[in-house]
Amino acid sequence: MRYWLMKSEPDEFSIDALAKKKVEPWNGVRNYQARNFMRDGMKVGDGVLFYHSNCDEPGVVGIARIASAAYPDPTQFDAASDYYDAASTREEPRWLMVDVAFERKLRRTVTLAELKTHGELEDLALVKRGNRLSVMPVAKSEWDFILALE
Repeated sequence: MRYWLMKSEPDEFSIDALAKKKVEPWNGVRNYQARNFMRDGMKVGDGVLFYHSNCDEPGVVGIARIASAAYPDPTQFDAASDYYDAASTREEPRWLMVDVAFERKLRRTVTLAELKTHGELEDLALVKRGNRLSVMPVAKSEWDFILALE
């Protein structure tokens, strides 16, 4: 089993929205490295730290699980979508997504500011300068440490 952190802006898709829907596709990823994590690394059952970004208090807000293997993101073919990619074809899609299943909300938001104060998390990609990936791996020790903070 592997562990991941997936970022979403709560105005676009929040942990509460996932809680209502139970399982949702994680679409709109348009970064090759993040796509490759989904394609090559994620397996059904892997753990996900659900992270709210670009908000008043960015941080880890919940836990989810990977509910499907990676498959083509249909928004890349929809000219009306913000995620449309004219160069992508159905025969050779560029962009993939996975389904994510809600597990639970954390008792409190574990903020980015708080995460940055812990030396145990110095290797966590999220706290490294300039890292803007929406999907990133998390070591088991980092996963356990972050959940112990709630």
